[in-house]
Amino acid sequence: MMTRLLVKRALVLAHDFVAVALCWLLAYWLRFNLLIPAGYLESALRTLPLILAIHMPVFWFFGLYRGIWRYASVMDMRRIIMAVAISALIMTAAIYILRLDYIPRTVWILHPALLILVMGGSRFTYRAWRDRTLYGRVMLSGEPVLVLGSDDAAARLLRDLARSPDWCVVGLLSADTRRIGQELHGVKILGPQEDLAAWAAKLSVKRAIVAMPEASPRRRRHAMALAVQAGLSVMTVPSLADMLAGKVAVSNVRQVQLEDLLGREPVQLDTAGLRAWIDGQTVLVTGAGGSIGSELARQLAGFKPRLLILLDVSEYALYQVEQEFQRAYPRAACAFIVGDVKDAAWLDWIFSRHRPSVVFHAAAYKHVPLMEGENAWQAVQNNVAGTKRLAEAARHHGTGKFVLISTDKAVNPTSVMGATKRLAERVLAAMPRPGENGGTRFITVRFGNVLGSNGSVIPTFHEQIARGGPVTVTHPEIIRYFMLISEAAQLVLQAGLMGQGGEIFALEMGEPVRIVDLARDMIRLSGFTEEDIQIKFTGLRPGEKLYEELLTHSERMLPTPHPKLRVALAEEAPDAEWQRECESWMQEPAPDTNSHLKLRLRRFVPEYSPQLD
Repeated sequence: MMTRLLVKRALVLAHDFVAVALCWLLAYWLRFNLLIPAGYLESALRTLPLILAIHMPVFWFFGLYRGIWRYASVMDMRRIIMAVAISALIMTAAIYILRLDYIPRTVWILHPALLILVMGGSRFTYRAWRDRTLYGRVMLSGEPVLVLGSDDAAARLLRDLARSPDWCVVGLLSADTRRIGQELHGVKILGPQEDLAAWAAKLSVKRAIVAMPEASPRRRRHAMALAVQAGLSVMTVPSLADMLAGKVAVSNVRQVQLEDLLGREPVQLDTAGLRAWIDGQTVLVTGAGGSIGSELARQLAGFKPRLLILLDVSEYALYQVEQEFQRAYPRAACAFIVGDVKDAAWLDWIFSRHRPSVVFHAAAYKHVPLMEGENAWQAVQNNVAGTKRLAEAARHHGTGKFVLISTDKAVNPTSVMGATKRLAERVLAAMPRPGENGGTRFITVRFGNVLGSNGSVIPTFHEQIARGGPVTVTHPEIIRYFMLISEAAQLVLQAGLMGQGGEIFALEMGEPVRIVDLARDMIRLSGFTEEDIQIKFTGLRPGEKLYEELLTHSERMLPTPHPKLRVALAEEAPDAEWQRECESWMQEPAPDTNSHLKLRLRRFVPEYSPQLD
C-alpha cells in the first residue's frame, strides 16, 4: 500500500516537473509568435534549472502532493495558485539578484498563467474522467429525482448524488426566480418550486429532495408541503451545520417527517440561567415515564442536577426510561421511583429523603374521551387531588419552585379532563404566596398538543395507516395547536426559570392545524394516496371541542422577554371557603352519577361547560 502511494506521488511530482519546464518554454514560444530566436532559446534553457529548483520545493511546501487527484477541489486550486505565485516572486528576485539573462516581461506573465492552467486543468480533467468512468453509466439507471433548492446545500448534495448509483437528478427547482435557466453542476434549474407538480409529471419523477437547510422553517415547510401535495415521496438533507461542514452524504438524506412539515422555529434558551438554576440541585419530575415527563428529564440531565428523581405510577414506563438513561446519560445521578401522586404518605417519604428543590409536575390523566365517562372521578382524584397533595408536600418540605404542566384544554373547558386541569391550576393559585422568608413558588405552564406524545392523535393515525385505513377524524373542521415534544419541554424549563410564583405561562403554539390536513399529510408521507387510505369522519367525541383556546374569559395575556412565552394574569385566588369546600369534595366517595360529578365540578370551575347525560 505504501509503495503504491509513493509511486503515485512520484508520478504527480514528475508531471509537475515536466509542466514547469514545458510552460517555461511555451511562454517563450508564444511571446515570439511560435518561433523563438536562437539567442532567447539558449537563454531560456540556461535559466530552466533555476526555474525548476525554485518551483518544485515551493510546490512541496504548499502540500500539492498530499492531495488526491481523484478528489481535486477548489481548495487544491487555491494551493496551486498560491504556490505558483510565490514561485514567480522568488524567481523574479533570484534572477534580478544573480543578474542572469534578460527575460521578456511577457514571459513573466505567461509562465505562471500557463502553469496554473496546466496543473489545475490536468487534476480536474482526471477527476472528471474518473467520475465518468465510475458513475457515468449507473447514473442513467438511477431513480430520477427533483431537488428543491439552488444554494450551497443543493450544490453539495448534487456532488454526492453524482456518485450514487441509486439517484439521477433530472432538475432543480428554486425559490429564487432569477436563477431559472441556469445550471448547477450540470443540472438545470427548471423553474420555481411552485411548478414542482408539473415538472414531476412531465419527467415521470416520484421523489423529491428538499435541500434548503439555510432557509427559514416557513420556507422549508412550504417546499415540503408542495412536494407532499404533488404526491411525491419527500426527503430532506441534514442540518445546516452538517451541510456547511461538508458532512453531507447520500446516506444522510432522510425521509421527511411530520415534524418537518410543522416547521417550528428553534427555541432560544437561557442556557446560562438554566444551568445556574439546575446545576447541583435535586429535581423531581412526576409522570417521568410519559412523553412530556421523560423529555423534561432528558433536558434536565444536560444541566447536571445533583440528583434527578423520576417518579411514575407505571412500573413498565419507568423501567423503559431507566434503561434509556443508563445508555444515554450514564453519568447522571438518578433515582427511579414508582409511586402515585395521590399517595400523600409516600410523597412525604420521598420529599423527606431527597429534599427536591425543584418539582416539575407532569403526571396527569389526559385522554379526553376516556376521562369523560366512568373514569371521571379518577380524573378528579389524579389531576386535582394528586396535584394538591404534591404541592402541599413541596411546600411543607421547602421546595423552591413547583411547575405544573397544564393544557390548553383547561381554558373554558368542555371536558372533565380539561376541567380537572383547570381546577388543578386554581388549587395552586390558592396556595400561600412566598413571603420574605421564602416559600414555594407555584408556576403553571399551558400548551396544546405535542407531536408523537402518548395522548396525541399521531400514533393513532400511524396505526390506522399501517392497517390500511381508514384514518378516522372526528370532524372536518376540527383544529388543534401542535408543537414538538422537545420544544415544549424546553419552554417549560424556560418558564420555570422565569416564573416568580403565581403566573400562568402560555406557550406560543404557532398556527393551528386542521386535523384532516394532518391526516392527509401523514397518508402522503407514508407513500399512499387518499384513494389507498380513506379518511372517515366519526363525529365529535364526548367532551371534545372544535378548537382550543389559550385564555379563559377572565384572563388577559402579556408578553415576556422570551418570544415564545406569554404570561396570563389570572383572576384573584379562590377564598378560604372555596378551598375548604373543594378539599371536602375530593375526600368524599365518588358521586352516584357523572352528571352529579360534572355539576359539582362546575361549582369549582365556573367556566366549565359540561355535556350532561
